Amino acid sequence: MNLFSIWWLAIRPKTLSISVTPVILGSALSWQAENLFSSLTFMVILLSALCIQIGTNLFNDAADFEKGADTEERLGPRRAAQQGWLNAHQIKLGAFIAFSIAFISGIYLAWLGGPVIIILGLLSIICGYAYTAGPKPIAYSPFGELFVMLFFGFAAVGGTYFLQTQSIQLSILIIASTIGSMAAAILLVNNYRDLDGDQKVNKLTLVYYIGRPVARKVYVAMIAYPYLLLLFLLTEYSWTLLIPLLSIPLAVRLIHYFLSLEISSELNKVLAQTAKLQLIYTLLLSLGLCL
Repeated sequence: MNLFSIWWLAIRPKTLSISVTPVILGSALSWQAENLFSSLTFMVILLSALCIQIGTNLFNDAADFEKGADTEERLGPRRAAQQGWLNAHQIKLGAFIAFSIAFISGIYLAWLGGPVIIILGLLSIICGYAYTAGPKPIAYSPFGELFVMLFFGFAAVGGTYFLQTQSIQLSILIIASTIGSMAAAILLVNNYRDLDGDQKVNKLTLVYYIGRPVARKVYVAMIAYPYLLLLFLLTEYSWTLLIPLLSIPLAVRLIHYFLSLEISSELNKVLAQTAKLQLIYTLLLSLGLCL
C-alpha cells in the first residue's frame, strides 16, 4: 500500500462519523431553538472534533501495540503498528499533529465561546490522549462506554449548541444522549469482539465485568433508547421529531444480526453498521428538527 492508504486506515475512517454526528445535531438544535447557525463555526468545530478523534485513534493504535493488546490473534481490522506499516513513534507523531490542529482551530472557538469552551476543549484533548495513554488509560477500564457517551453525546452536542447560540438548555443535553448512546454501542461492540485478547493484557473493559451475555442486552438497550426517548419528547417538539423512526427497520436488522453471530471477524461489520445507523439516525433527527 502507498503511504496515503496506510495513514487512511490508521485513522479508522469508518468510526469518524461519531465525531461528525454531534456537530450536525448540535447545529440543527441551534437552528430549531433559536434560528441561529454559522457555517464558519460549524466547519471549525467539525475540524476540531475530527482531529481530536483522529489523534485519539492514532494514540490507541500505538498504545495498544506497545501494551501487547494488538496481536495476530486480533479479530478487528488491521492496525498500522500491528502490521508494521508504521512504527509507534511515527503514529504518535501523527497523533500529536492531529491534536495540534485541533488546538489551533480551538483558538477561534475559545475566542467565540469563552472560558466554558476553553475548558471543554482542553479536557477533550487531554482525555483523547488519556484514553489509551498514561498510567490508567480509560480504554483499559470499565468506563470507556461512559466516556464515549459523555464526550460524543453531551459534551460535543452541548458544546456545538453553545458555540452557535451562546446558551445551553437541559433539553439539548437530553436529546444529545440519543447519539451518545449509539456511540457507546459502537465501542461496546469493539470491546465485545476483543474481550479474549484484552484480558491477556489486563485490558478490563465493561464487557469483562458484565460478561458477553449481558453485554448483548446492553447493546440492545443502547440502540433502543434513542428511539424510545423520542416518544417522550413529543410534548416539547413537533411530530417531525419522529422522522428518525424510519430507521427502526435498520436497527432491528442490525440487532438481530449481532445477536446471531459467534465471536468472529463478522463483528467488524456490526461495528461499522452501528456507526452507519448512528449517522442515519442523526441525519433524520436533524431533518426533523429543522422542518
